[in-house]
Amino acid sequence: MEAQMTIRYYSTNRRVKTIPGIAPFAGSVSFKEALLAGQAPDEGLFMPDTIPTLAMSDIIALREKPYWQAALLVAQSFLSEEFSPAVLEEIVKDAYNYPVPLEAVYPRAFILRLDQGPTASFKDFAARMMARLMSHSRPEGERINILVATSGDTGSAVGEAYKGVAGIDVTILYPAAEVSAMQKKQLDTIGGNVQAVSVDGKFDDCQNLVKEAFSDPELVRFNLSSANSINFGRILPQIVYYVWAYAQLAGAGEEVVFCVPSGNFGNALGCEYARRMGLPVEKLVMPTNENDEFPVFLATGRYAKVSPSRACISNAMNVGHPSNLARFFELYGGTVDRTGVVHCYPDLGQMRRRIYSVSITDEQTRRTIRSVYDRYRVVLEQHGAVGWAGLESYWRETGDTRLAVCLETAHPAKFPDEIKNLLGIEPAEPPSMKGLARREGEAISMTGNYASFKKYLQSRLKIT
Repeated sequence: MEAQMTIRYYSTNRRVKTIPGIAPFAGSVSFKEALLAGQAPDEGLFMPDTIPTLAMSDIIALREKPYWQAALLVAQSFLSEEFSPAVLEEIVKDAYNYPVPLEAVYPRAFILRLDQGPTASFKDFAARMMARLMSHSRPEGERINILVATSGDTGSAVGEAYKGVAGIDVTILYPAAEVSAMQKKQLDTIGGNVQAVSVDGKFDDCQNLVKEAFSDPELVRFNLSSANSINFGRILPQIVYYVWAYAQLAGAGEEVVFCVPSGNFGNALGCEYARRMGLPVEKLVMPTNENDEFPVFLATGRYAKVSPSRACISNAMNVGHPSNLARFFELYGGTVDRTGVVHCYPDLGQMRRRIYSVSITDEQTRRTIRSVYDRYRVVLEQHGAVGWAGLESYWRETGDTRLAVCLETAHPAKFPDEIKNLLGIEPAEPPSMKGLARREGEAISMTGNYASFKKYLQSRLKIT
């Protein structure tokens, strides 16, 4: 790892001058400040002004090492000026105490199974490290109120990660009709300092409620922060598994293809940062479900959000305007705001050079679940199947034979009805899901009206 330099965080909206009521934030903040704030005061997303690089020798040295050591390498590269080595080691050892399997489909193609954590979702990787970083960053005596919008898995991962953390309360918003029964059970029954809110609307409605609350000056006194991927504290841990998977599978300097089923784009952004840190990622494959705003943009050069977002069986990816598109645009020289208005288009040629995206229908998703099981006896759920279908599309178009790693982002047992209907089998429950049926709890029901949500927050949130 190269010598640490001071890293500051700036807003993706710093050059935007045409949003009514928004003053561009031209300053910069520390990581801890960005972590606690969630998003920038101008509704932009925080970005590091410097991307540290990793030495290939340090990456390859992670082969057959515990996952937490990869997390420590990445964390130190960003955070060593703000957290001591002992604190960072404590955080990553505590966060990553579960297996991270790499499942061979055939010799040059692997599934990275990110479904073994406490809520059987890849969101555990980001949420657990982030909760611990925030706990160490919270000013003594101050209470933090986390607001998080979820399309399925984020909320339960965040809720479990923050459950019982002193001085931090969590409010989770999810679209009432677009989460599975298992996901709803997880969300509603966390309890303690975590409250679920069932919103009559889409994920984008939940996300907009959260973003509007963050920009409301009358709510500043509640110390609102985000655990969605609008918070860079969620992105940083998602860099780690690309570095770790590469170290386990690749030779030094070998080029690799990563395929990331994509909804709000935080997961894929972790791969983009890993590449810019020195990981030899030849192509980032980003399949979406029928919310096809990004593949259409890459194909046509013009961006238009999908509104309202389309309900697909890969429900955690039902996002019509990904928050982290703002960061992708920024990295490639463009600007797009939270409403989907493009203020400056990015370098489309470079994006096409580095990124491949395709939209996968529900029928293709189901067909992929069947075919991968029939051919390889590998069980994928809907989101992982979107990923694999996208990877197959990339292979057909390019003939690329490089080492390929596709992410499985949730455990099939979270979608038992779909798996049973398609494959005729009951997916085995991971340890983290045993006993879920016996848990009790209810969400608060709410419309997508901001005034109602604001009134709820003012009546419920605590300051100290």
